[in-house]
Amino acid sequence: MHISHYAEHNPVHAPIPGLGLRSMKTALAAMATALIYAFLPESNPTFACIGAIFGMGADMEESRRSGGNRFFGTIIGGFIGLGMYWLEHRIFPEGCYWLRLPLVFLGIVIMISLCVLFRWPGGVQPGGVVLCIILFNTPAHHIDYAIHRMIDTGVGVAIALLVNYLLPRKRLEHWFRLDREREEGKG
Repeated sequence: MHISHYAEHNPVHAPIPGLGLRSMKTALAAMATALIYAFLPESNPTFACIGAIFGMGADMEESRRSGGNRFFGTIIGGFIGLGMYWLEHRIFPEGCYWLRLPLVFLGIVIMISLCVLFRWPGGVQPGGVVLCIILFNTPAHHIDYAIHRMIDTGVGVAIALLVNYLLPRKRLEHWFRLDREREEGKG
């Protein structure tokens, strides 16, 4: 008999299958990120919330790894994307789609090489996304855009790390057990 991943998953508190502590911490990190951005005029929390979601792991080590991948990839992809954008506009001030094709190829190869060199191979995917966004969908202020994406990602990852640090699994499991014992004692 095959038991699915969800059947094996035994969350401490969740009445919904597959919804456990990590799910709650991920949602909390995204909400906290959006709350902080509510107080920053002219700011959009989208990329920071994405950073918080990608930055949440089952424990601090996994959060550092996944958040680090997201942050490092965004930084590398952002700077390489800016470099490729600058190069394109030095050659063709109005831009040239056909030049972007070899530039995206070159940028991705450089980014992968740097991610491997710095031992962050998990940064390839987020870095590639940022690089392509800068090359193909960049707003008029491409430098501001790239820098804001890097900062926003860093903020989101930092909030995810903070939530995971303040609410480690063992602490939450202990709180939920105490709560369950109190409820059972009342019944």
